[in-house]
Amino acid sequence: MTPARWLLAAFAALTLAAPAAWAQTLEHVRSSGVLHVCIWPDYYGITYRNPRTEQLSGIDIDLSAELGRELKARVDYVESSFPQLVTDLNAGRCDVAMFAVGILPSRMEQLAFTAPYLQSDVYGVTTRASRTVRSWTDIDQPGVVVAVQAGTFMEPVMRDALKQARMAVIKPPASREQELEAGRVDVFMTDYPYSRRLLDNADWARLVAPPKPFHVLPYGYAVKRGDARWLARLDEFVAAIKRDGRLAAAARRHGLSDIVVTH
Repeated sequence: MTPARWLLAAFAALTLAAPAAWAQTLEHVRSSGVLHVCIWPDYYGITYRNPRTEQLSGIDIDLSAELGRELKARVDYVESSFPQLVTDLNAGRCDVAMFAVGILPSRMEQLAFTAPYLQSDVYGVTTRASRTVRSWTDIDQPGVVVAVQAGTFMEPVMRDALKQARMAVIKPPASREQELEAGRVDVFMTDYPYSRRLLDNADWARLVAPPKPFHVLPYGYAVKRGDARWLARLDEFVAAIKRDGRLAAAARRHGLSDIVVTH
């Protein structure tokens, strides 16, 4: 067999074998006793690492612990982000992403999702002293600079929505808060959980809410595609925490009761 034919045959074998290998996640977690969970440690109220104490907290820290308990597995947190999410899951760095992942069509092409357990609209955050942005209608105006975090669902949503304002896509190590405080942007767009971080910790911040629903997005847990049994087990978990009150209780602890999906 020529080298080229051998490579083609090997690739075909790997492709055929992939779904079978992927279908073993639940068994692997049970046998290893370890559940690898991808989180974004900068997501306040969801999976947030306190910079002073290094402690993790948030609704999905609580709920991932519940999932680990059900599976009799130790939870190992893997730091990820929205831009890195697809790569981390498909490369096997984690078994599930549990950090309120927006169920976007573009992500559904590459990942599988549980039923939603949270949902959020888009909100603006500006400074209390801002004279440029006082209300929602001030955002899409000539000369206004609107910041979004790279890789979040706000990026495609605001790219489509803005007709007159200019959008700035913020990538680490820069942050939306720093850009806003420095005056390089006039407002940044975020979701309900992240907005709580600013309102709870920054006396200079002001929330700008849409007067009516703008772009409500459901959030679920994400896994790589091709493992129906693992996805079904996670959907079973989501249904259970809705039914027995664990989701509602975790949401209350972290100030997220307003965005819980109960059905």
